[in-house]
Amino acid sequence: MGSEAKKMSSIRSYRDLRVWQEAMELTELCYKRTAGFPKCEIYGLQSQVRRAAVSVVSNIAEGHSRQSRAAYLNHLSIALGSQAEVETQIELSLRLAYLSDSEAKEILDLAARVGRQLHALMASLEKGRISHSPSSQHLAPSPKSPAPSPQKEVTA
Repeated sequence: MGSEAKKMSSIRSYRDLRVWQEAMELTELCYKRTAGFPKCEIYGLQSQVRRAAVSVVSNIAEGHSRQSRAAYLNHLSIALGSQAEVETQIELSLRLAYLSDSEAKEILDLAARVGRQLHALMASLEKGRISHSPSSQHLAPSPKSPAPSPQKEVTA
């Protein structure tokens, strides 16, 4: 078994994906760093940054749990768009002096790393270098339960 195949065989859940783990770190960091935003931004920029970060990690998880490669790729594409939103909103937060240079750099560096990982995962899925087969618990409903209903996409 090749090293890539061996790596993929250890992926039992979206929680095993390095990109999901780092997106979780990004989300936590966004929550921590936006906690000091002005009160007038609670429903504005602070909320937008947080929702975009949550969208990144949520779409990675949801996509991985979908039954088809096309659905997985679609959710990863949405996650990538939300990752770009996080970067843009952090840049704006820096310009408005809501974040220090070092706080913004910390978030932007992590967001860029997540973005690179999303691109790599999408490229691997598109080229068939890795297959998408969620664990059997995600793949098909049990014989006695109805098929899951379509869910709305998480967007920022």
